[in-house]
Amino acid sequence: MVLSPVIKRLSRLFVIVGPGLVVMLADTDAGSVITAAQSGAQWGYGLLPFQILIIPVLYLVQELTVRLGLGTGKGAGELIVQRFGRGWAVLATATLAVSCLGALVTQFSGLAGIGQMFGIPIWQTVSAAVVLIFAMVWTGSYHSVERIAIFLGLFELAFLVVVWNAHPDLTDMSRQMEHLPLTDSRYLYLLAANLGTSIMPWTVFYQQSAIIDKGLGVDDIRVARLDTLFGAILCQIVTMAVLMAAAATIGLHGGGASLESVPQIAQAFTTVLGEQIGRFVFILGLSGGALVATIVVCLAAAWAVGEVSGVHHSLEHPPADALWFYAAFAVFLVLGGGLVASGLNLVQLSIAVGVVNALLLPVVLGFLFLLARSDLPEPLRLKGGYAALVGVVFLITSGLGLYSGIVGALG
Repeated sequence: MVLSPVIKRLSRLFVIVGPGLVVMLADTDAGSVITAAQSGAQWGYGLLPFQILIIPVLYLVQELTVRLGLGTGKGAGELIVQRFGRGWAVLATATLAVSCLGALVTQFSGLAGIGQMFGIPIWQTVSAAVVLIFAMVWTGSYHSVERIAIFLGLFELAFLVVVWNAHPDLTDMSRQMEHLPLTDSRYLYLLAANLGTSIMPWTVFYQQSAIIDKGLGVDDIRVARLDTLFGAILCQIVTMAVLMAAAATIGLHGGGASLESVPQIAQAFTTVLGEQIGRFVFILGLSGGALVATIVVCLAAAWAVGEVSGVHHSLEHPPADALWFYAAFAVFLVLGGGLVASGLNLVQLSIAVGVVNALLLPVVLGFLFLLARSDLPEPLRLKGGYAALVGVVFLITSGLGLYSGIVGALG
């Protein structure tokens, strides 16, 4: 009897936790892994300090989605329609669509690259992924999809094994982090890509809608914030592990290498753990991140389309009652898979998608900040000194994304 309240609190904790962890596991997707690996190969540990600085920014962004989801009971698309009108909502959704399609192509390209390591044609790998993911969403509730996504995403922890065995040189690390090439356009381009593969439009749309679909309320905000904080820290630890592993192997003593394919990235893992174990660990980590990101990206897009168009948009609705929601999910899934057959370079594509996301940050963060300032109930509203702090951080982050993306691309 004494343990009953404790058991009830723990049970409630496990019910609430999920959206923040899932979206952050998805954040460490194939694009993030590839960009981090390229960063380590080309610049050694030179981009590591930036990965650490992203943690508080990532939390500030996603925590506002928690407030908006719990405080209004509405998704980002619906709030933008309500506050700014349908025209601005269409702009926000178009921004999301660009980000989602780029992300999906990256995920499927990563999965296709893994398939090619075993001699499996690209179309077979992509077709299997499309069918399995759509079948899972078509037949499952939000809770079942969330559990599967967490299970798949936890495979990313395999990357921690690699960096532990790579034994990064702390002297090299310290030396390289003291002399950052902030005037080099190639460095700035990768800096923008790292920013854009961490803070993305679809992570904002997904978490706010997921909180609503899960049926959470204002009383759950404390645990939801902890869920988000833990997810943000875990996300960046995994990303830093990939960067450090690549720096300690491919990019020894300052880097300079340029990666062109998934098998080249796998080299960092096989060098440390051996051919068989290294390939297995790499496949686990990359495929786990790619699969959970594919689920999250498609759901974010489908939720946004439903919110803006005013149709049913929930995994809790049967397909017959939410046909447009499931149709939007399928369209994005098939489009992303189909574009992979174009033969684009995976590594360069992933980095370019990250840079595009960085250039979109003013739109994404601008809407998020304005909604948090105006549409939340008084206790949750963004105000006072904290609002000023968030505003400054968002301005700096947006400015950095624009500057590094434009200068890096033109250089």
